[in-house]
Amino acid sequence: MNSQAPLGMEARIDAILVGAIDPHVHSGPSIAPRAVDHLELAQQVSAAGFAAVITKDHDYSGVMTAGLIARHHPDLPTRVYSGITLNNVVGGLNPYAVEHTAAMGGKVVFMPTLAAENHLRWEKQASWSHPASTQKMRAATPVPVLDSTGAVLDAAKEVLDIVAKNDMALASGHLHVTEAWKIFEEAQKRGVKRLIFTHPEEIVGASLNDVKGIAAMGAFVEHSLCMFLEGSKFKVAGPEEMRQHIAAAGVGQTILCSDLGQPGVFSPLEGFRRGVRMCLELGFSDAEVHDMVSTNTARAFGLEADVDRVKSGGV
Repeated sequence: MNSQAPLGMEARIDAILVGAIDPHVHSGPSIAPRAVDHLELAQQVSAAGFAAVITKDHDYSGVMTAGLIARHHPDLPTRVYSGITLNNVVGGLNPYAVEHTAAMGGKVVFMPTLAAENHLRWEKQASWSHPASTQKMRAATPVPVLDSTGAVLDAAKEVLDIVAKNDMALASGHLHVTEAWKIFEEAQKRGVKRLIFTHPEEIVGASLNDVKGIAAMGAFVEHSLCMFLEGSKFKVAGPEEMRQHIAAAGVGQTILCSDLGQPGVFSPLEGFRRGVRMCLELGFSDAEVHDMVSTNTARAFGLEADVDRVKSGGV
């Protein structure tokens, strides 16, 4: 009998996900409906051997919840982290909010999403609105990052300085790609080392040339699996588009996230399983897919120790 028989697909996916990180997941509580909360998420992905998750809410920093989970559930192998998104509720480009998030262990600062000028333009043509904006709170108002001449605002520069000082990651959020270029260039001038280009496949107006160029400047390109998978209400692209995006950035600069947690669609963990399967069926090797769901993400957010801990069997 051949003791080295190839693993079946499900076993391969299981192995690839040991040490995985979901760096962009919409667990709750939130003002918008959520199908899973932060603790439930940690419990579910712990069973799969994930090293970490980074929760994202459009309206608040989840660092306090992350601290509570770490204190009261030290048995969970998956570490929960969070960050802050610079929308209206936190005061937009608010240095106090960013410093507070950094002091509480936040890993990432997202440029405006629902309040980005680009998002508000996109929202009108897409006939989409945030599920809470007309029910529970007023509609978003723009949070610009550039002035009328196209120069980076001083308030944005102050945020970038805090990101650099605390070695946090900077994510482009829902800025238009032309804005993301300028913010990333300014960020690098100010010492930011960790750059994340958020879902070029939707909202931000990016071309494959943009993906290639932004990756070449050292940014990681983050793809939302929910936008590629059959059965997802957020699907806007498919496997061939994923192949093209990965080719443009290179496997080494590509990271995958679920961008899930909403009701009416599969769970973040199931999104990862389906996304891994898609990449394997595209012909990427197990090692390459593991890089895109674990190794690269750990480099992007400084979570290498968490991956090492899980792979060594630690909690």
